[in-house]
Amino acid sequence: MFERSAEAIAYIRNNGVEMVDVKFCNLYGGWHHITMPAARVDEKLLEEGEGFDGSSVPGFGKLEKGDMLLVPDLSTAFLDPFCCAKTLSFLGSIVTTEGRQPYERDPRGILRRAEAHLKSLGWASRSSWGPELEFYVFDAVQYENSVNTSSYMVDSDEAAWRAKERTGAGYAVPLGRGYHAAPPLDRLNDLRTEMVKILTDLGIAVRYHHHEVGGPGQCEIEPSMGPALKLADAVMIAKYVVKMVCVRHGKSATFMPKPLYAEAGSGLHFHMTMYKGETPIFYDARGYAGMSPLALSCIAGVLDHGPSLLGLCNPSTNSYKRLVPGYEAPINLFFSCGNRSAAIRIPDYARQPMEKRFEFRPGDATCNPYLAMSALLLAAIDGAQRKLDPTACGFGPLDENIFEWSEEKRRTVRPLPTSLEDALRALEADTEYLKQGGVFSDDLLRVWLARKRKDLVDVQRRPHPYEVELYYAI
Repeated sequence: MFERSAEAIAYIRNNGVEMVDVKFCNLYGGWHHITMPAARVDEKLLEEGEGFDGSSVPGFGKLEKGDMLLVPDLSTAFLDPFCCAKTLSFLGSIVTTEGRQPYERDPRGILRRAEAHLKSLGWASRSSWGPELEFYVFDAVQYENSVNTSSYMVDSDEAAWRAKERTGAGYAVPLGRGYHAAPPLDRLNDLRTEMVKILTDLGIAVRYHHHEVGGPGQCEIEPSMGPALKLADAVMIAKYVVKMVCVRHGKSATFMPKPLYAEAGSGLHFHMTMYKGETPIFYDARGYAGMSPLALSCIAGVLDHGPSLLGLCNPSTNSYKRLVPGYEAPINLFFSCGNRSAAIRIPDYARQPMEKRFEFRPGDATCNPYLAMSALLLAAIDGAQRKLDPTACGFGPLDENIFEWSEEKRRTVRPLPTSLEDALRALEADTEYLKQGGVFSDDLLRVWLARKRKDLVDVQRRPHPYEVELYYAI
């Protein structure tokens, strides 16, 4: 929105802005913010930043070195549509107080370093991304975990289980049959349209929105392709907008991968391509599915590092309740053209040079999008640098429904990790590609692994409600 701090100050003074807000992301993908009266915001503050306690932010500094600076990124400014006072909001970058250096655990800074590393190699100048955001909208949610109680309940007015209670029964979405459902079955169309209108007003182009497979309120919003940092920012802003619109209407949105048993899970798919200048370098009419040898090497790199990538792209215990047989979520490391059971799908409808891309399908929105996209980019770079051939590596292409194969034949295809524990173990053993160009540090990876292992232990130690049903009477 702005290139210089003077432009931002002039806008604040001339447009009745009352508050200035700066949002930033912790290491694990959670959002935080600081809000200041517009009257005290000047060019110095916009250029040098506002101090805050980094030691209180998950994954950031130690208590004895907690002071950090939050510097607004002027180009990210938008008027926050959910504030009662007119509020100009920025996304922030984090710098140290000593030497004003970019903080190595700042997620936006990590993605900037990944993009800079790509550009430094000479064969590409930038990457372009298109995330697909899937989520559920519920009308009620309750959960409790204490010494003697463990339970949760969600409810949806669209759900088949509500049909017997509703006047005009018959307009309930059957389980697993919500894909592109139309009104009156789709009761959330206007809600999603409100979300998309706000996103568009905030400068985020959207390809489309629709009802997803999950009957009780599953939705998808897909931003259009764009630069890496802008689209990672778009993921964070979109999650914010989706949740706030739901709150406005007395509903609740969740991006957790598997909130419902025996129903479709929610992913965060990432489409990726690369350019040198304005020339697309993933296209070759003679290649498989129109992909260039470079693009195929990038695919091979992502698949080769697939197990460790899941430690960053699927970093929750709930992630692996989605990555199970019987749904569209991938469980094997192979690529294909148009096959939605593949870990990497090359969209068959994207046939023009500027459209040619691949889609990484395992990821979900419990990830930090800045870290996930950085890791995916570094894995692709590693495959290109090593000139890997995905076919020679045993990754396909497989243009068949492998779930129709015999179990013995399916065992010939390399599986994805089936638990967070397996993914973290793979990540710990495979980190060199992440440290290219100084993008990820050993310290950052150590902190990430420690936090995720704590999550794992916390879940493992708690009795599960279904365990009580299975074993109480033994």
